[in-house]
Amino acid sequence: MIAMSRRFLADWNWFERIWLASFTLVTVYLFVALDDTWIGLCASLTGMLSVVLVAKGKTFNYYPGIVNVILYAFVAYGQKYYGEVMLNLLYFLPMQFIGLIMWRKNKVSEQKQNDVKIAVLRSSERIWWSVLCVVATVAYGFVLKQLGGALPFIDSLTAVLSIVAMIFMVKRLVEQWVVWVIIDLFTIYMWVVAFLADGNDISILVMWSAYLVNALYGLLNWIRQYRAQKEGQLWVP
Repeated sequence: MIAMSRRFLADWNWFERIWLASFTLVTVYLFVALDDTWIGLCASLTGMLSVVLVAKGKTFNYYPGIVNVILYAFVAYGQKYYGEVMLNLLYFLPMQFIGLIMWRKNKVSEQKQNDVKIAVLRSSERIWWSVLCVVATVAYGFVLKQLGGALPFIDSLTAVLSIVAMIFMVKRLVEQWVVWVIIDLFTIYMWVVAFLADGNDISILVMWSAYLVNALYGLLNWIRQYRAQKEGQLWVP
């Protein structure tokens, strides 16, 4: 067990180890102190493990990601964040399997089979995606409002951007991290509102705070890896 843990953490730097350990300890403490739910705790822990592995460009991030998606949808349903529920069960869950297949096909090399190749969007593609996000957010926001959902337009924004971010993630694009940062900021607000309302789901709030830190780190790390891969001619753009 110890040997396996050492192999797993072999290429983790000090920030990644401290980040995961710190947020895990905070999450467990708040779970005990505030009598949070076991489902919320498990969703938070698997989610944090998954995103830090994504930031490292590791293909096996999808395994804890699958567990996280299912549990998080259950917690979101309890708060009437229906956009989050539909997003996770109808989109994120199947995309976990698609992403796993796509990342396996685009490994850096035979020696680094768990490390993925990284790409970027063209300027015209960034503009097109931005316009699409605005239109989709407004349209879906009205749908969620008719369903009686809480914070429908913010719920819509995070749902739409999450769909785009997941597409970018499967396509191994650096821009996914910019989108994830925006998602994390608005989702943190949503769960702050939920926590102030009933005092529950603090583990989920901590999870999203951890996601924000990880997204900022992931952006910097993927830019670095993209440049290193180009310089090392490990892939063909």
